[in-house]
Amino acid sequence: MILGSGCFWGREYHLRKLPGVISTRVGFAGGRATDPTYVQVCEENTGHAEVVSVNYDTRILTTRDLLTEFFTLHNFELNRGRGTGQYRSAVFSLVEDEQLTTARQMLLILERAGYQPTTDVAVVADFHPADARHQQYCTARGMSPTRRNDTKIRELLGTATKPGTGC
Repeated sequence: MILGSGCFWGREYHLRKLPGVISTRVGFAGGRATDPTYVQVCEENTGHAEVVSVNYDTRILTTRDLLTEFFTLHNFELNRGRGTGQYRSAVFSLVEDEQLTTARQMLLILERAGYQPTTDVAVVADFHPADARHQQYCTARGMSPTRRNDTKIRELLGTATKPGTGC
């Protein structure tokens, strides 16, 4: 699953701590350039979002639980350049799959509860990993980024997922 919700460093830090997450990689998805760099995404409006690719064991962490954590970590109502913004809220996959279906279902729940999500849900052509210096950036530098932990969202989406530790 490929998730975008702001600067990828802090999001990767928190998502990586979830039980069942096997690995994470930060990078870019959803844009026009064939091999975008961090500088290009930041300065040249390539249309890519900063994202975290999350590889997880569905026997331990369900897609719904992962997405609940994703939605509690960021303000999904804030329009950060929907469709083209570097820091936009997005759920991507390389194929149409149950992950995207689950994301759409969860967005419907949020909308029915009165929220106005700006989260893009889409199939993307590819995921471009960022340079090694961006991988596990916070952990490598001893940083513990703050987190948004919206318990109302967690309760609304009806999941047992607990926030990651170390914050």
